[in-house]
Amino acid sequence: MTVHDVARQLPEIAVLCEHSRSMAVLEAVISPEWENRYHSFDDHWSETEAMASMRSGSGDEYSIVFSPAGAYVRGFDHESPMSPYAEGGPWPGVLDEVPDVFRPCVEEPAFSDEDGMSLVTACMWRETGDDGWRTGTIDFPDEATEDPDGAGYLFHLLVDRSPEAFQRWAEDYYQVPVDLEAVRHVFSSRPLTEEVVRTLNSEIVLADLSEDIAEIGYPTS
Repeated sequence: MTVHDVARQLPEIAVLCEHSRSMAVLEAVISPEWENRYHSFDDHWSETEAMASMRSGSGDEYSIVFSPAGAYVRGFDHESPMSPYAEGGPWPGVLDEVPDVFRPCVEEPAFSDEDGMSLVTACMWRETGDDGWRTGTIDFPDEATEDPDGAGYLFHLLVDRSPEAFQRWAEDYYQVPVDLEAVRHVFSSRPLTEEVVRTLNSEIVLADLSEDIAEIGYPTS
């Protein structure tokens, strides 16, 4: 799977935003320590933007900026043959066609290393008036595997947005049981309740998550 395949399977912007928000609040409950979470969501990343993010803990990451202009998605697989460190810069085509309205995202220091190198192996965008997600025109490396830019690995929970997929992933990643009905509750964007919190993590209560919930922008009962 490449970024081209992922782009064909992503939902519209609003659905992707709410799905990202739901994953973040589930992990806030499962893992109260922010540093240990895989997915996060900042509803107030700037005055006009929200951002969903993923950090694998081993150098892989993605960021999704939601703005009035649309949405910009950047992914970085540090082991990809398309790593900017292998090429001295982003792989040809990955960023070349990003429209001007998203150029500030391309140049965002938070998405670069300390030397200003863009940390990106896969990129997608969708303006508010678009009928689908866009990507650059890319010639993938000849020796490419099935996932040359890491898009299949990075974005798999954005492609398979089922509660079952998240449950399987979370149980493997956090090594704890994850209640499927609680996941379904949150994936339906229903208000977070004491019962759902207790089902997912008996060691905390809803009030413990007040700051996280405010940052994520998720409703509570």
